[in-house]
Amino acid sequence: MSQKNKAPAESTEREGSMSQTDKVARGEPQRKIVSSEHLASDENWPLSEVEYGMTVVYNAFSQWMVRCANAAGIGELAVLDILILHNINHRNREKRLSDIAFILNIIDTHTVNYAIKKLLKLELVTGTKRGKEIFYATSRKGKKACEDYGRVREQCLLDGLKMLDVDQQELAKLASTLRSMSGLYDQASRAAASL
Repeated sequence: MSQKNKAPAESTEREGSMSQTDKVARGEPQRKIVSSEHLASDENWPLSEVEYGMTVVYNAFSQWMVRCANAAGIGELAVLDILILHNINHRNREKRLSDIAFILNIIDTHTVNYAIKKLLKLELVTGTKRGKEIFYATSRKGKKACEDYGRVREQCLLDGLKMLDVDQQELAKLASTLRSMSGLYDQASRAAASL
């Protein structure tokens, strides 16, 4: 192999082994952190980066909920079961299946119904029929499970959050932005369904 042909290969190998920080220091463009580069054009890559962040956070949050529930003694619950249990317990008010689905933004109400049946079987919630509607509330066992979950959350999650020194107003703004983005995705879903 001639020296002429060897140089570009060596140059490519060096560039491949350079860290992203080195490349940025040399003035090269920074690669974007996205899950699907084919969906990230120059104009919309920030949204793709947010989508990747939401995906990673959702999966971490789901894992956290299941592990927290397990530590609280309700390890037989899946993510949706846990969300629905806490929603039913929220503000100590009875809720209908349609209320729960609406608040959690769940279109497939049969998944909510299945989770409620599971919670009823485990005696974590109770159901009271009034007319054609069934109103659900947490049982004593369900309230205790929510309190135990809260204690584990305080010990494992909130103590760690304090160590990060995250500004509470930043968290509130993030929560507001995420709620607004859910509206954007809801509208886009309706538009896509009409294509």
